Amino acid sequence: MKNDIKTIRKKLGLRQEDLAKQVGATRQTIIAIENNKYNPSLELAMRLAKALGTSVEHLFFLEE
Repeated sequence: MKNDIKTIRKKLGLRQEDLAKQVGATRQTIIAIENNKYNPSLELAMRLAKALGTSVEHLFFLEE
């Protein structure tokens, strides 16, 4: 599964650390998700989408 977290986060001027604090995760978790090394739980995906002002469907997508 791929994601647009890094792109959207940068557009909003958020650091990985800032986003991690907002969603209750560690910076290392955000790094792993952005690098497609870790798929978050549904709860964390929903928190990320809310923090970034978008939907889960817009944030995460299957690679085709």
